[in-house]
Amino acid sequence: MSRKWFSILALIATATFLVNVSSCGYNQHLVSILIAPSGATFGAIDPSLYVNFTASGTYIHPPATKDITSLVTWQSDTPQVAQVTSAGVVSPNIGCGTANVYATFYDSPNQVTSNSALITVDGPLSDGCPQGGALSNLAVTIGGGTGTVSSAPAGINCGTTCAAQFTTGTTVTLTGTPISPSSSVTWANCDTSSGTTCTVFLQTDRIVTATFN
Repeated sequence: MSRKWFSILALIATATFLVNVSSCGYNQHLVSILIAPSGATFGAIDPSLYVNFTASGTYIHPPATKDITSLVTWQSDTPQVAQVTSAGVVSPNIGCGTANVYATFYDSPNQVTSNSALITVDGPLSDGCPQGGALSNLAVTIGGGTGTVSSAPAGINCGTTCAAQFTTGTTVTLTGTPISPSSSVTWANCDTSSGTTCTVFLQTDRIVTATFN
């Protein structure tokens, strides 16, 4: 075969390879979306609480897995309970209950929808919550001096019982009672404190220290 024909065949083979590669890249399609984590529970209607979600996309032609968190459209089916930003940040809104968060992406001609993540907002009790019955542990330590600490709602009576579980989202009031020679109490890790009382908004496990002086 002449050198001319070798050159022509080489050009045809190169062109065919480039067309196939280009076609393969052009035809890459998203087939599924997986969001994580699979769910989240918030202890209160508090928009300052949040969980970061991510979205992973599975593609074919050629196969690949990509982080598409910033590309998908994030949605909540009950936005008054759980709101979600365009970056996948989920937080409680104005009501307790449950909501499903999911992500979508339009890859012509298909609308691809992810799995859904169940979001539960458990508190506070004053709004008719919780829905899921989540519990958080509140513990009291005595930092010095002599005295006792009791709680409302009941559960802690420290001296004897210095830790108890309460429904997540509950506001617990601790009262310190100095015993002579101590005459006052100071608090650490309260949400608010005044004199002998300490208030804790229980969104997760907490430890409060009472020091009798």
